Amino acid sequence: MAKFSKRRIVREKVLQILYAYELNQEFHSNTKEEIFKDIDNENDKKFAEDLINRVIINKDNLDEKIKSRVANWEITRIALLDKVLLRMGICELMYFPEIPPKVSINETIEIAKTFSTASSGKFINGIMDAILTELKKNGELNKTGRGLVEESISKRSNKK
Repeated sequence: MAKFSKRRIVREKVLQILYAYELNQEFHSNTKEEIFKDIDNENDKKFAEDLINRVIINKDNLDEKIKSRVANWEITRIALLDKVLLRMGICELMYFPEIPPKVSINETIEIAKTFSTASSGKFINGIMDAILTELKKNGELNKTGRGLVEESISKRSNKK
């Protein structure tokens, strides 16, 4: 059995909560408490709460980013699970400056491979990569600390 990072497990739990929210359009605190019951680390709990809240608050903006990348495809035709995963991943790219973009993209793809369809990983990768490129091009990618790891490595590679 593969060993997953604690953060991946937290992301999977966030996916469950956001998926339930999409189905019901409301939170059930008992469901949330039950899903979060085995998260002991306060930083992990804070990350989960922040991700849930930011996805919900920025849902329209995140959906616009997705729509802009699915030419000739109605957003309503995207599998709900894939849509929730895309919102989570794009949210991390845009609103979590401490998380490197490649981590956000890779984690979203890996979770999609586990919970969604066989082609979801490739679909999500294509959309998130295009959005990352757009954010970089428009100067909208705001990364700090660990989030800059990828940028530092690529700048060093280009100087050689």
